[in-house]
Amino acid sequence: MKRAFFCLCAGVFLMLSGCSPSMEAGAPPAARPITEDAVGYFCSMDLMEHEGPKGQIFIRGQADPLWFSTIRQTLAYTLLPDSPKGLDAIYVTDMGVATDLRQPGPETWIDARRAYYVAESRQIGGMGGEDPLPFGTREQAETFVDTHGGHIFAYEDIPEDYILHYEARQAERAAGGPS
Repeated sequence: MKRAFFCLCAGVFLMLSGCSPSMEAGAPPAARPITEDAVGYFCSMDLMEHEGPKGQIFIRGQADPLWFSTIRQTLAYTLLPDSPKGLDAIYVTDMGVATDLRQPGPETWIDARRAYYVAESRQIGGMGGEDPLPFGTREQAETFVDTHGGHIFAYEDIPEDYILHYEARQAERAAGGPS
């Protein structure tokens, strides 16, 4: 009888806890607006002082995001073997809703894993260099490519070499080597 009562209580508790707001703890944290306290993880620079799209990553168990000055830095962090792999959320600036490519705004975020990236366009990206530019929809990315050139990649299709070894690839191209 005690066992049946315990099972009934446990079942009711589980059923009620499934409907409680505390279940939202499993939801990824919302993207944060860039503030004067946001400093780039790799460069230690104030993000508000630099043009172009940015990124933020939430590591499981940490309340505040890591900030990144460029999209390449954001994506590189996810690829580096020494970086934590328990990531709750990865956000990048959505250039499809930005009104100015140089100053896209502090609150124009999209889930990095759902974005479409334009690589090697004629448009300058973060920190004044070539950087993949993220868009919320493939159609926005295609419209951008029609005007500025480049190649479109989904998150999972971006070549690791393009993110981690871009400068070496460019030097090799300039020297007449393979592209």
